[in-house]
Amino acid sequence: MTVCVYIFMFAPIVATVILSFNDSMFGGFPMTGVSLRWYAKLMTNEPVLAAFKTSLWIALVTAAVSTLVGVIAAVALVRFDFRGKQTISTLVLLPALVPETILGVGLLVLIQAVHQPRTLWLLLLGHILLTLPYVVLIVQARLVGVRRSYEEAALSLGAPRISTFREITLPLLIPAVMASILLAFTISFDNTSASLFWRPAGVETMPTQILAMLKISISPEINALGTIMILVTVGVPLVGGAILQGVSHFRKRSNKKGNQP
Repeated sequence: MTVCVYIFMFAPIVATVILSFNDSMFGGFPMTGVSLRWYAKLMTNEPVLAAFKTSLWIALVTAAVSTLVGVIAAVALVRFDFRGKQTISTLVLLPALVPETILGVGLLVLIQAVHQPRTLWLLLLGHILLTLPYVVLIVQARLVGVRRSYEEAALSLGAPRISTFREITLPLLIPAVMASILLAFTISFDNTSASLFWRPAGVETMPTQILAMLKISISPEINALGTIMILVTVGVPLVGGAILQGVSHFRKRSNKKGNQP
């Protein structure tokens, strides 16, 4: 049953990737030939290029801001006690508990109620709102495993709290920070439902551009565009994970060499 479920989930994705190299105008099997013509056509499609630039810019800014704010929030929630801590923690994590469609419609109603036009900056804030809970959860999970004795030792020796965080805590959080950046980037770049409600008129992201193209006709270009989306959303985390493993392996080798007489 598990094998059948995986086949049901991934067979359409594999078919999309294969058909993106089909030379025929009509996507289907058997293929009439192998060609890169649809990828070349995408490179001259101005709406697709504009949507890609928009999604890339939003995803990069979202990853940076969400990680920065998420790390600060996670440190505050784990390391400090203050009034309203539980309430703030619930509010931070709430967007991850509410379905994106409901959240998108709710914020759209709020925007219209206050007569605020939809802008690119509001779309960016919406993506930050969606990705922030995941960053906080990842960093919290890592921070719980970091012993306070490391920080307390630095503080007892006279180090300022900011220096302690920069020199002790942050290096120990690097794996969680990198994972947060990659996850926030992937979620933002691949977001569809919320972007449909929050994007301003005339602005398309990659997922909404694919939906717009599907409404017109099922062109082989869509298969090529879908393949690019798969490569970005899957490739970025894989490359990031490989880099983290390489850095970790390099540090272990350096520590072993340093410990040798």
